[in-house]
Amino acid sequence: MRIAVLISRVRVEEKLLIQAFRREGADAEFIRVDLMPFELNAHNPFAGYDGVFVRCMGHLQSLYMARLAESYGVPVLNTCHTIRVCGDKLLTTLALTEAGVPTPDTAVAFSPEAAQAAMERMGYPVVVKPLHGSWGRLLAKVNDPEAAEALLEHKKTLGGYTHSVFYLQEYIPKPGRDIRCFVVGDRVVAAIYRYSPHWITNTARGARATHCPLSPELVEIALAAARAVGGGIVAVDVLEAPGGELLVAEVNHTPEFRNSIAPTGVDIPGEMARYALEAFARGAVGAGKGE
Repeated sequence: MRIAVLISRVRVEEKLLIQAFRREGADAEFIRVDLMPFELNAHNPFAGYDGVFVRCMGHLQSLYMARLAESYGVPVLNTCHTIRVCGDKLLTTLALTEAGVPTPDTAVAFSPEAAQAAMERMGYPVVVKPLHGSWGRLLAKVNDPEAAEALLEHKKTLGGYTHSVFYLQEYIPKPGRDIRCFVVGDRVVAAIYRYSPHWITNTARGARATHCPLSPELVEIALAAARAVGGGIVAVDVLEAPGGELLVAEVNHTPEFRNSIAPTGVDIPGEMARYALEAFARGAVGAGKGE
C-alpha cells in the first residue's frame, strides 16, 4: 500500500510513524502541506495513494486536508468529522455530553459579563480555556471574582474571535496527575499517568509520564469518549475527581506519543500504523462523506 502522511513539520512522532508504516510493508512518504498548493478543481492530489494519514500540527490544516482527501474519495485518518469535533473544545464537550460520557461541569458565554455570571454560579476556582489549542496553552485557573474580572477584561481587550467566546470549566482538584489514554480504533492500546506539581499536566510542559494500568472503568470511558467524537486514533485525557469518579476533559485528534512509548512498553506508532493500514484496505474511513 502507498500511504501519504500529511505534515506541517517533521517531529519525532512522524518519523516513528513513517518507520512503523514501512515495517508493515507500506510505501509511506511525507507530504508537507505548507510547501505546496492544492487546486480544488484540478486533478486529485492524492491519486495513487491508498490512504491519507493526517498529522498536521494546525487544527485548520488538519481539518481542511482531511476534507480534501474525503472529497476525492481517498480513505483518511482521522476523518474530517473527528478532527472538527476534537479541534473545538465546545464541540467536544457537547459530543461527550450527548453520548453520556461524564465531563467536568462546563459553561459557554459570549460576553465578559455573562462569563463572570457563569463563574459565580459554578463557584471558584474556574478554568478558562481557549476553544482551540493544545499543549496547555492559554489556560487560566481563576480563583476569585477579582481575578475573573481582570482576565475577562484582558481577553476582551485582545479582541479577535478566539477571545470572544468564553469556555469555562469547573476546576477538578487532581491527585498530582491526570491520565492520557491512547485509543486506536476500538482498542485502548496504552495509558499514562502525567505527574506534575503544576495544575496543568501536559508532558509538553514538563509533566512526567509513567505507566497507567488499563482498568475496565478506564477502558470503558476512553472508548466511549472516542466513539462520541467519531472514532479513529485519538488520545483521551481523563481526570480523577476527589470522589474517585473519572471525567473526560479533552480528546486530541493528533496525539503526541514520544514520551509514552518507554513508560508503557507499547509500540504506539506500530499500533497506529497497523490499524490505519487495515482501515485503508477496507476503505472504511472518510469515503468522501466528511464523516
